[in-house]
Amino acid sequence: MNKSKRVIPGFRLTMGFSLVYLSLIVLIPLSALVIKSGGMGLDKFFSTVLNSRVLHAYLVSFGAAFIAAIINSIFGVILAWVLVRYDFPFKRFIDGIIDLPFALPTAVAGISLTTLYSENGWVGKIFYSFGIKSSFSILGIVIALIFIGIPFVVRTIQPVLEDLDSQYEEAAAMLGASRARTFFKVIFPEISSPLLTGFGLAFARGVGEYGSVVFIAGNLPMKTEIAPLLIMSKLEQYDYSGATAIALVMLGASFLILFVINGIQIYNSKLKKI
Repeated sequence: MNKSKRVIPGFRLTMGFSLVYLSLIVLIPLSALVIKSGGMGLDKFFSTVLNSRVLHAYLVSFGAAFIAAIINSIFGVILAWVLVRYDFPFKRFIDGIIDLPFALPTAVAGISLTTLYSENGWVGKIFYSFGIKSSFSILGIVIALIFIGIPFVVRTIQPVLEDLDSQYEEAAAMLGASRARTFFKVIFPEISSPLLTGFGLAFARGVGEYGSVVFIAGNLPMKTEIAPLLIMSKLEQYDYSGATAIALVMLGASFLILFVINGIQIYNSKLKKI
C-alpha cells in the first residue's frame, strides 16, 4: 500500500500541538468571556451594554479608532512610499523609528503625548493658540491612536512596494499616463489588499487601546470616556459580569469589522484572477 503523502512530516503531531496552543492562548479565554457574560442573564446584559454612558464610550472608542485608522492609511502609504522609493540621510534611523510604538510601553507613550499636546506643551501650545484643544479631548484620543497604529499600515505596505516591479510604471509612463494616474491604476490595486490589512490591524488595536489613551483623553463621562476605561472601572468595582459584557460587545464588533475587511480582500483577489 502506498503511504499517503503529507506536506509536513509529523502533520498529526504538529497540527495537534497547534490546536492545543491556539485553544490555550485564544479560544479558551474568549470562551470564558462569553460564558461569564451569559451567566448574568439577558435583561442585565442588555441593560449594561445599552446604558447611555456605555453607548457613548463605544462611540468614542470606535469613532476615534476609525478616524485614526483612516489617517494612518493615508500617511502610512506616503511613509512606506518614501522609505522604499527614495534614498536620503538617516533613512535607516527613520525606518527604525516607525517601530517605536511597538517597543514603547503604552503608559510611557500616553504620558509623553499628554506632555507634548497639553496647553503648555511644545506642540499643544500651537494648537491652543488657534483655539484647538489638543489634550483631554477627542482630538487627543485620535492623536494617541494615530501614534500606536501607524506601524501596522507602514509594515504591511512596505514589503509589497519593495517587490513591485517598476517595469509596469515605466510602461504606463511610456503610454503617456501621468504620475497620479499611474499610481491609482497600476500601484494602488497592488497595495489595496495590504492597505486594508493595515487598516484593520490599526483599527482593532485602536479600539482596545488603554494605556496610551487614558492619560490624554481626560476621561470625562459622556464626552471623552473610552470603553476600555469603563471595563477597568467595573473591574475595580468587582463587577466582573458587567466588565465582560462590555468587552464581549467590543469583541463582537471588532470581529465583524475584521470579517468585512477580509471579505473585501477575498473579493478583490477574485477580481484580479478574472
